[in-house]
Amino acid sequence: MIVATAGHIDHGKTLLVKTLTGVDTDRLPEEKARGISIDLGFAYLPVTGGKLIGFVDVPGHERFIRNMLAGVCGVDFALLVVAADDGVMPQTIEHLHILDLLHVKRAAVAITKTDRVDESRVREVQQQVAVLLQTTQFAEAPIKAVSAITGFGMEDLRELLVAEATRQSARDSQGHHFRYAIDRAFTIAGSGTVVTGTVFGGAVNIGDRLVVSPAGLEVRVRAIQIQSKAADHATAGERCALNLTGAELGSVRRGDWVLSSALHHPTQRIDARVKVLAAETHAFEHWTPVHLHLATSDVTGRVATRGGRALAPGESAVVQLVLDEPIGALRGDRFIIRDQSATRTVGGGFVLDPFAPATRRSTAARQSELGALEEDAPDQALSMLLKSGERPIELSRFEMIYNLIPERAARLYASADLVQLGKDARVGITRSRYEAARKTLLEELADFHRTQPQAMGQETETLRRTIAPNLTADAFASLVRSLVDDRKVEASGSTARLAGHNATANAADDRMWQMVRPALEAAAFNAPPVRELALQLKLKEAVLKDFLHRKAKTGEVLKVTAERFYTRPTVATLAAVAQATAQAQAGGQFTAAQYRDASGVGRSLAIEILEFLDRLGITQRIGDARKMRKDFVPLLGAATAPPAPAKSIPKTTTTPHRRPAQGYRR
Repeated sequence: MIVATAGHIDHGKTLLVKTLTGVDTDRLPEEKARGISIDLGFAYLPVTGGKLIGFVDVPGHERFIRNMLAGVCGVDFALLVVAADDGVMPQTIEHLHILDLLHVKRAAVAITKTDRVDESRVREVQQQVAVLLQTTQFAEAPIKAVSAITGFGMEDLRELLVAEATRQSARDSQGHHFRYAIDRAFTIAGSGTVVTGTVFGGAVNIGDRLVVSPAGLEVRVRAIQIQSKAADHATAGERCALNLTGAELGSVRRGDWVLSSALHHPTQRIDARVKVLAAETHAFEHWTPVHLHLATSDVTGRVATRGGRALAPGESAVVQLVLDEPIGALRGDRFIIRDQSATRTVGGGFVLDPFAPATRRSTAARQSELGALEEDAPDQALSMLLKSGERPIELSRFEMIYNLIPERAARLYASADLVQLGKDARVGITRSRYEAARKTLLEELADFHRTQPQAMGQETETLRRTIAPNLTADAFASLVRSLVDDRKVEASGSTARLAGHNATANAADDRMWQMVRPALEAAAFNAPPVRELALQLKLKEAVLKDFLHRKAKTGEVLKVTAERFYTRPTVATLAAVAQATAQAQAGGQFTAAQYRDASGVGRSLAIEILEFLDRLGITQRIGDARKMRKDFVPLLGAATAPPAPAKSIPKTTTTPHRRPAQGYRR
């Protein structure tokens, strides 16, 4: 359990911690000389059962409120200290407001210096404190009168803290990436850079590679210490020191995070719920300049209110924080807002969306999303986001907002029956919406084929804009692929069509096929180029080419060369010729010349045919020869007229066989 002291200057916080733990937290020479705490001090109290109470002693002077704010971030318990002689003072009130705004879950009050006053004064101060607590969440906090000088009440206070530590449940470190807020950085001779701070989430082990954010500096954990003792790891809710390699002292500072690279995403726009202190005398205006204290960071920025309206004292509302420099933040982080001059606390709240958009902040969809992010539990937030259904959920963003490791996120999505789409930028939609989109896509393609039967398919981008404009192109491609995998849709390039769609199944194409098919069958192995075939049939070349390309999608014709199309049975017969030629050779290998002679086509065409068979995987080229690679029948069907086996032609190592030119005399 981590306990933060709080209270006005010189009310005995440091002496109280020293009496409880035996550790003087004033470590700086200036602190010793002036007798006041200037920076954060740390001490530990071991508890039976192996638990540990860590004390963060914060300065009480108003000039060092920035240091105080860095110390109370991430604590489990607050110990408000009020001196019996002074009673409630200005910093008592401000510190209490800060603890309340930071939503520190539990607290107690120690009335110190009781040895300096009589019992009636102690009772009076106790009454003052009780009244003050009524306006906060600590109304039921115990109030203990103590004296660190005489020891009065100290054992009672110690027992209270031990009981709180015993009942304190460990923070959940499972399912989260590591996240650690730096409050001090220094160097140790022989070790290098060391940082101290609080683990906000996850766990860290020696050797882990992490990132210092927002700078993006990559570091490695060389060593870990807890209570000045070496440790192998540290988990959420613990204070520890990390010895980092890869970082010079000047490159790390209070306000930085050490975290998993998955969480390194600095931001300057944060949507948050803010509460203005009821004690404020003026309304909080739109675009008010402020100091934002989040974890150990302190940055300046402005507060943009919805619709530009002012927030009345005591009012709570969702606003956008526009910061002057990037910081690290996640959903649920508590923060404090102080005025522009950093002289008083004016409000505080918690982060809803650390990666807020600059535009469309007032749309209904955005308000619905922010309403879901009000939920602390990620499963509840996910459920609300899915119910809104207007926009798909950006899963990487959701996982970062709630600090979810992939395994935990996967379990969450499975329980919500969420369907993930996309590869580069994953999004999630409900199962019902996913199935509805698939059904609509099939219906849209059916309508398209009815109105444009000769078109090979519809552009997928047009389908996306019509069916699911909220899906990214990557996510919609996943939707199409799911239908391709189910063999309900065929995709080619940037178009999609219903499986089995025949772009030539219409009266006009039927008539053309009745002309083209006999011509191709009559030409057999010597199918003419498209241009010659168009002249032969008295058709426009462009029209014939478009028809043959569409017909090729059905598989009835095959584009064997750049300008020649063959019927499937003819190609099967050409493959049978190759098979017979190979079988006629002793080693099963044949040359292009042998295939030319067996098929009766010219040498150039023979080579082009063989290259097509190579692409189909039926033949395989080996140097200047080829062999059969697989049976052609499953792919092309049986040959209509299997050729007679080709005669074996002896190989020659001399000059290739040439046919004598016409008129050549031997």
